[in-house]
Amino acid sequence: TGVTPGISFPEFTATGQLNEHQIGYYNTSQLLRHLQKTRKIVLCVRIPNMGMMTSTELVCTVNKRHMCYALISICICRGSHVAGEGYKQFGYDGEDFLSLDVNDEYWTAATPQAVPFKRKWEKDGLVSIQKKFLETECFERIKKYVEYGKSVFERKVKVCDFKDSSSPVVCHATGFFPKAVMVSWEKNGEELNEDVELRETLPNQDGTFQKRSILTLSPEELNRNKYTCVVQHEGLKKEIILQVSDLGIMVGIIIGVVVAVLLLGIIGFAGVLMWKKRKKNSGK
Repeated sequence: TGVTPGISFPEFTATGQLNEHQIGYYNTSQLLRHLQKTRKIVLCVRIPNMGMMTSTELVCTVNKRHMCYALISICICRGSHVAGEGYKQFGYDGEDFLSLDVNDEYWTAATPQAVPFKRKWEKDGLVSIQKKFLETECFERIKKYVEYGKSVFERKVKVCDFKDSSSPVVCHATGFFPKAVMVSWEKNGEELNEDVELRETLPNQDGTFQKRSILTLSPEELNRNKYTCVVQHEGLKKEIILQVSDLGIMVGIIIGVVVAVLLLGIIGFAGVLMWKKRKKNSGK
């Protein structure tokens, strides 16, 4: 985040994230002298081990109250390592500022204040540079980060149901990533919503998530009907179906749920790079 000098916050902060895990952090508090007054800020920042170099100018007005104005740049590319799509967008002080149309190769100014930047960047040829980055280099870079994070993101995910004669039936999914998951119940093949308590999705210490769905029923109901727990996750080729029986605990193993999202944040005068890659496989 880039902010106006004169407040107790670094002028520039950058963060890198891979699947919501921080992989890098940088700020200027130790490297740049604190500027009390300035009319133009020019920053050229290279994030260590990320290989991203950028330079952007921003004209700032600093009044006696030291108001904070932040220019936020978001650069997103998504797809496979072969092809994909991308876009870049700037926001200033909470409002849209500039956006890049990669296909038609021009900047769109959302406010009159953004027009000088639009003209300068189009004149300097930044459109073609950004287009090349979004369509090629971005995907090569994400492949490296996905490889580096294999030990974190290729995890085993356990889904189980357990019960005893005096307690409700609990279907517990744990160790999955990303966060979104569907845990539901069926009675004799039909969706069941009565007597079901769906708990919120909670984080695990290793960065994965867990979720529980609790079904309350009597032993008589269990003996007369067929109850199943259904788990759906975007990393699965097909849903997991677990049947509740009197045999006790049943466990299913989902291996290798990998959904890689790179968020390389240069929030402020630089940019944020995000690329999303999905690799789906499952086994037992």
